[in-house]
Amino acid sequence: MWDEDDIVIVSALEHYSYCPRQCGLILLEEVFDENVYTLRGKHSHEAVHTPSTINQHGVRIERALPIWSDRLGISGIADAVEFHSDGRVYPVEWKFSARRRHRHDNIQLCAQALCLEEMLGIPVPRGAVYSRQSGRRREVQFTPQLRHETEAVIQEIRNMLRTKQLPPPVNDERCPNCSLIDACQPEALEASIRKYRPDSVFSISPPFPPESSKPLKQTKEDDDCTESF
Repeated sequence: MWDEDDIVIVSALEHYSYCPRQCGLILLEEVFDENVYTLRGKHSHEAVHTPSTINQHGVRIERALPIWSDRLGISGIADAVEFHSDGRVYPVEWKFSARRRHRHDNIQLCAQALCLEEMLGIPVPRGAVYSRQSGRRREVQFTPQLRHETEAVIQEIRNMLRTKQLPPPVNDERCPNCSLIDACQPEALEASIRKYRPDSVFSISPPFPPESSKPLKQTKEDDDCTESF
């Protein structure tokens, strides 16, 4: 059994894989400020943050489903999980925009799949990230590599929580649109570190470097997806 302080929230995986300091500010310093991007994200989740069950075309859809993994020591809420008549279980993570850095979303979604596999005792090989803006979904396969990356991020977050050490700022292209830039102050901290420790390596890279934002390529899955669920 895990101590309560060791439990990692599933939603933290996206924050940490994108920027460890952002995750640290939220979890260690309890700092969270809103900007247009976070408000859009909050609005896109309103439809799935109220627990409910709907049936659509023979598929049972559970919204705001509590999930957990005793093995990994993680817990959270899945936006939507589809239960198909053939036994398939298919998690769907809702996002506002189609212009996403896919890897970070994939890691969060994979953590949901790992929870569902343990809870239900069945394989969950794939899921999808749904864009509220475009009304389309992008399918994600939970490959061995993605599963390994996901478990690695979980352990890194747990280490951060145990040591209570706030990761250093990065001061790069991720910062201007971050809602926590005022609390983080990456430019001021970088200048201070370089002044007193000119030989230090200031910038750190996230576990998985940010990818360039590109529109999603339209796929058959995109065509089949609607906002109805």
